[in-house]
Amino acid sequence: MKKWYEYIPHPVIILFGMIVLAWLFTYILPAGEFDRVEIDGKMKVVAGSFHFVESLKLSPAVIFQSMPKGYKAAIEVIFIIVASGIMFGVLNATGAVENVVGSFVKTLGKNNQNVLIAGMTFVYGVLGMFIGYENNIAMIPIAAVLSLAIGGDLVLATGIAVGGVTVGFGLSPFNPYTVGTAQRIADLPLFSGALLRIILCILGLAIMAWYNISYFKKIKVNPEKGLGYELDSSGFSLSKPIESFKMHWKDWLILGAFVAMLIIMIYGVFEYKWYLSDISALFLILTFFLIFFLKKSNIEIGELVLDSVAKVAPGAFMVGFAATIRIVMEEGKVSDSITYFLANSLEGLPNYLSAVGMVITQSLMNFMIPSGSGQALATMPILIPLGEMLHLTKQTVVLAFQVGDGVSNLINPTFGGLIAMIAICRVPFERWLRFIAPVVAILIALAIIFVVISVMINYGPA
Repeated sequence: MKKWYEYIPHPVIILFGMIVLAWLFTYILPAGEFDRVEIDGKMKVVAGSFHFVESLKLSPAVIFQSMPKGYKAAIEVIFIIVASGIMFGVLNATGAVENVVGSFVKTLGKNNQNVLIAGMTFVYGVLGMFIGYENNIAMIPIAAVLSLAIGGDLVLATGIAVGGVTVGFGLSPFNPYTVGTAQRIADLPLFSGALLRIILCILGLAIMAWYNISYFKKIKVNPEKGLGYELDSSGFSLSKPIESFKMHWKDWLILGAFVAMLIIMIYGVFEYKWYLSDISALFLILTFFLIFFLKKSNIEIGELVLDSVAKVAPGAFMVGFAATIRIVMEEGKVSDSITYFLANSLEGLPNYLSAVGMVITQSLMNFMIPSGSGQALATMPILIPLGEMLHLTKQTVVLAFQVGDGVSNLINPTFGGLIAMIAICRVPFERWLRFIAPVVAILIALAIIFVVISVMINYGPA
């Protein structure tokens, strides 16, 4: 008898199936839309304005015509994946990544591997918490080198980096894309109610760190039982024993340049509201600087760049493919209908159940609108007045939205950033699901507990 994960199709098949399903929705569901107004350059739904419109029975050709539009809509995400791939390819070719990681693990010693795994999970969590999601894509390959250096595998690397960033980003009390947007719509003070969210985020990262350590212990005993067994680790594995590594002046200079880039990026994100295009440019500037440390001909440099692009191309492709789902639903005018029907399904429920129902509703919406800010703009104007009818505070509604969106990001095949990151680590989506499924179950339970607590304490804006 097949295991459950053996029935999981390839992500390309999953996404194509969801594109077809989105097209079928245009025949099954009545078309409808909310009125929208522009606020701070973004279109916000007007609560109570939903109305049905003439159904658009789209031709099957729309499935394929929408694909270029999906790639156009996701071009900034696609390019930052390409830019980070080129940067890491050149960075890795300098030998500095290997020397820095090897020297670090050598200094730390073999007895502190669990501390390293936990610490790095929290480091990636903090990056997700404060910097964003796709902004951290250049940091993902470093976890792969580190994991292999301590005897782990590429799946452990995804747990440390992708798990850490996703949990930190999804449960961040200071996430401007989800919490910030939702609280602005709810007329709450920006990042108010932070204490409860901070506790939730720390517990979420602690669970992720504990799970990573548990997995590492298992594969140390029997590597063949690891989900990363026999995955291609070329370019990530260290070329010599840990004991022989030491830092040279060139490594220190390159490390300093990389750290300087991170500091500039963080400053730009917070001070100048830099987004993906700005960060992509920063990655390419560092790449240009690093090329001078390569003892290669122009032909070899060109081949290195194209090889680096080839390694991240699957992830970049998946991002555009996933964006097509939203395009098809918008063309058929069924996105708003789905939002309207899901929100209405909560009416008449007791307040505790309705709060939990909001978590489930937002999780389902996340598969169709994977953008956190986009989902907030589409659903919060509907859920806020609905929450008031159900005697839920605005802060509770925002929390339910945040955790529903944040936890489901870990398994969302339409979330392009997730698919790109695990592709960079060369981990198949099916193996990622097998690895992360227990964590998702625990985090959903934790999130529901916190949402119930928020109802009990009448969670306010403080």
